[in-house]
This record gives sequence, structure tokens and C-alpha cells, in this order.
Amino acid sequence: MQSVDPHNGKNFWKKNSKSVPGSMRAVYGAMHPPITRSPRSSPRKDGGPKKQESGDSFQDYQESVNDAWDCGDDEFCVISDVKISNRMVQSAALSVINSHRSGQLGTNTTTIAELHTQIPPALVSAESTETVTTSHSTVNNTHTSTAVISCSERDVAKQDKFLELIASSNINLPELRELSWSGIPPSVRAISWRLLNGYLPANVERREETLKRKREEYWSFVKQYYETRHEDIHQDTFRQIHIDIPRMSPLVPLFQQTIVQEMFERILYIWAIRHPASGYVQGINDLVTPFFVVFLYEVVPKDENLDTYDIELVNEEDRAIVEADSFWCMSKLLDGIQDNYTFAQPGIQTKVQQLRELMKRIDINLHRHLEKHEIDYLQFSFRWFNNLLMRELPLGCTVRLWDTLHSEPNGFSHFVLYVAAAFLKHFSQQLMAQRDFQGLMLLLQNLPTSYWSDSEISLLVAEAFRLKYVFADAPNHLQANKK
Repeated sequence: MQSVDPHNGKNFWKKNSKSVPGSMRAVYGAMHPPITRSPRSSPRKDGGPKKQESGDSFQDYQESVNDAWDCGDDEFCVISDVKISNRMVQSAALSVINSHRSGQLGTNTTTIAELHTQIPPALVSAESTETVTTSHSTVNNTHTSTAVISCSERDVAKQDKFLELIASSNINLPELRELSWSGIPPSVRAISWRLLNGYLPANVERREETLKRKREEYWSFVKQYYETRHEDIHQDTFRQIHIDIPRMSPLVPLFQQTIVQEMFERILYIWAIRHPASGYVQGINDLVTPFFVVFLYEVVPKDENLDTYDIELVNEEDRAIVEADSFWCMSKLLDGIQDNYTFAQPGIQTKVQQLRELMKRIDINLHRHLEKHEIDYLQFSFRWFNNLLMRELPLGCTVRLWDTLHSEPNGFSHFVLYVAAAFLKHFSQQLMAQRDFQGLMLLLQNLPTSYWSDSEISLLVAEAFRLKYVFADAPNHLQANKK
């Protein structure tokens, strides 16, 4: 999720380039690829720019550019050995910030509110052009939304289909996936996500017992492990979690409430303790957010604004349910993509290489343009895969995207590659208009999606599905470092 700190004008997830320890090893992620050292990656003696050779290893490449997207102490980046001046960077950054303020790029301060007024999109077809438009007054945390009237009957019919399906004694999961692919009505999204996630059994008779057992199990973990957070072996992990939590959507009041931050700290710490192979990695904290807001929506009065709602008004039992269910659903999701967060993050390395090969085939002009200006996919797409595009989209759009990712087989581990390709291709024309490294990097890190709604996500996943259909059975583009 994109956000700009109004006090210093920097993206809030930027941080000092010095690594911060966590779990059993240094904590990486979010803005950074895994840090490795290679004897071949020393600076060039001639001081000139070093261009990456196609045969170099991933470690060689990332060593040469691992500061390219980190503010660090230089306020912008160091690419190879060529440093961009602070004055140039500050001028360009000010331009981006002003664009945000003027509404060109915007911030995501009101995206949770959209969950209350959201109209489920139609099936991806010609009907998807009947867009849902959201008034710009939502920037002031209002519920001012308008929808194409012709959508109403279709939306009601779709919601009725969900209710009928969910009420069946043994849910047909393939049918639920097909129905959910084009978007889930907010009123049934929470239970649909639990079912699609595999957390809630399809058999209605097992649901209550399973939920009761899993929720009690989570709180038994809290009782057993949470007090260990200050022990020497774990304190670095908890310290990094404690640092990262306030950075999540800093302009959304909900996430700045102490009680909410404590809930996230428990969820992330218990997960890290139970998954020592990866421990806590920066970026995992973002993956809790969609589950949290969707499950919170169930227990907050529908006429309230989630952005500013005081969570202390939610009774303790309901808060405990939201927290436990968020933990288990996040855990289920991460089970399918854990190689994204193990040491050296090989899952993300692979996806970055695959995206490069895929773009060669679907938009060769853009690919050559990026190469010409020495932009490597690692510099921007590492964050995309690490956070599942969450920092590139408003939160409401992320929730809609996750409807499809939950519905698609291997959605979070495989289909997300095609979503990323469709996302990059969507901005091809604007990227081609940039004529230097600096302009490309600023645009890639601040893509103008603040105005996006469900209609844009519907078109995005439709294009991703087309790419998958065309290329999934022609896997040459998935062969990284092809000779």
C-alpha cells in the first residue's frame, strides 16, 4: 500500500539501509532483496557504471544494486557506483509528493471505508465496463459512492447465489471459487475467504467445532509463547515486529490504535516462533491486514467507518475471534508461499526472473526500454512479490484482488505472477514516456493507482487470466537465465 508521510515527504516504509536483526538471523524483506555477499561483486576500479551481464548470478546482481531502492543515508539510491545527487532527488521527490497531494497519485487513507460501500463487480466480460465510480470526496473519509444502477439487480442476484451456496450442508468449493473469482459481496466475504482459504470446513456440521478448536488453539499459543518475546533469543524478532507495525498505513487511524497494534504484534510474533525456518520477515506484516479488515467488518456496525472506528467498542470476544481467524488464515496463505520468506527468499528470486522472461514476450518494447536505462526487475518487482502488490494498491483494491487470488488455483503462489505482468503492462505507455533512470524509478515506486476501484482490478485480473491462458502451457518464459 502506498503512503506518504506528510511530515517528511518520504514513503513511510523507507528505512535506514543498515540491516536490523530478527528471529535467528537478520530480518529482510519489504523494500530489500535478501542480502548476500559475493566476491565478484566488488566495486569497479574505474568508477564507471557496471552493467549486469545476463550470465551473472542473482547474488552478483543484487549485490550491485541492493541500495538502488533504499533511501538509506543518501536519501535516494546508489546504483552500482553512480550516486544520484541529493538535490536532484529532493527536487524529484517534491514533484511526486505534490502530485500525491493534487490527487494524481494520492494516498490510501480511505480505502477501508470503501469496504462498506463497495459494489461487487460483474463477471469479467463486456459487463465489466459498467463501472462502479467512487467520488473523490472519499479522500475525506466519507461514504460518498455512486454505482451504475443497472448493476444493482445483478449484484443482489449474485449475493443470493452466495448465500444459497454457503447455506448448503456440504459446500461445492469449485462452484464457490468460480462464483468468487469476479468478486465477493462484502456481506459474505469473510465466510467465503475462510472457506476458500481452507480454514473453514466445507461440511457445515464441522464448522462450529473447528472454529472453536482453532480459536482456542491460537490463544493457547499466545499464553504459551508470547511472554518469551523479551528473552534474548527472541527479542530481536519482536523488536523488528514492534518497529514495523506502526509503519502500516500510517495515515489510517485504525492501524494507529494501540489495541490494534498489539493484536498485530501477537499474530506476527506467534507465527514467527512457530516457523523458525523463516522467522519474521518484513512484508509479512502487510499480509495480515486484508484478513484483519475483512473479519473486522463482520463485527463492526455497517453504518460505521472502519478507517476511524474505535476498536475498543468491539467486545473482547469478537476481537479475540478477529485476531485468531486473522492468524490462521494468514498462516494458511503463507504455507503456500513460504519459500518467499525462507533464507535468501528463493521464491521471490524465481518470480522476479519469471516476470522478466514473461515481459520479454508480452511487451518487448517496454522490456528493452527498462534495459536501456539499466532498470532491473529486481529493483521494483521484489517488493511486488514480497507484499503481493499490497503497497502498490489501495487497500480496498487489494481486498478485491484477493477475492480472485483465493479463487484461483495456486493464486498466491502462481497466478500472482501473471497479475504482476498485467500490472506492469498496464502502465507501459507511461513508463515508455520516461527518458531516464530517475524518472522510471520514481514512477515504478509510485504508480498512480490511488483512483483505482473494483473495475480496474476486474480488468487487471482478466488480463492476467488471458496471459496465463496463453503462456502457462508454453513455459519457456519461466526458464530463468535461459541461454
